[in-house]
Amino acid sequence: MKIKYKTYWRKSGLKKNWGNIFLNIVNQHKPNNFLEVGVFCGVTARNVCELLETLHKDNFKYIGIDLFGGKISEKENTPNYLKKQKFSNPFKSLYYNFILNENLNSIESVRKFLKKFSKKVELIQGNSNSVLKNLDLENIDFIFLDGGHSFETVYEDLNLIFKKISKKKGLIILCDDYLDAAYITGVKKAVDTFVNKNSLKLELVERRFAKIII
Repeated sequence: MKIKYKTYWRKSGLKKNWGNIFLNIVNQHKPNNFLEVGVFCGVTARNVCELLETLHKDNFKYIGIDLFGGKISEKENTPNYLKKQKFSNPFKSLYYNFILNENLNSIESVRKFLKKFSKKVELIQGNSNSVLKNLDLENIDFIFLDGGHSFETVYEDLNLIFKKISKKKGLIILCDDYLDAAYITGVKKAVDTFVNKNSLKLELVERRFAKIII
């Protein structure tokens, strides 16, 4: 099956070939229940839902956690694509900012964008460190961690997740921005500390993604 990551004329942190690499990783593991921390404008969510529908028809679930336009903590090392949310393409700027008057990172915009999968999608607005404390992860079998990028946030997210899924052998936690152009030291430090503490297996994919295998 040929897999191609689509941006759907929206902003995404997975540009160029990174989206295809990401989807191929997901396709290798073929999860039924997917959790994404850091939804942004919903592009990755849409691609994941399209893939999971192809693989499983109606037998899948997607959960996405994001601030959805809420205030980002000053301690966060924010990736450039979040800092610069303005469109460089004047046609996109005209379409979204003036014709639709739409904030693509709002939960309303993302819900509308994912309307096709509304029965399979759950979007939760809030800080991941708070949301994960009360979220049921019993059925989750793949997690994409791309929320806050400070050491404190990433490390706490990983610990909260691990408390709930530590007995689920084979589950994948895929962390973005571990290395390469988007490399943010807090992410790598948090992932390395967590993996070493819990004696887990870590695979580096294309010098960007850190795949933690439970």
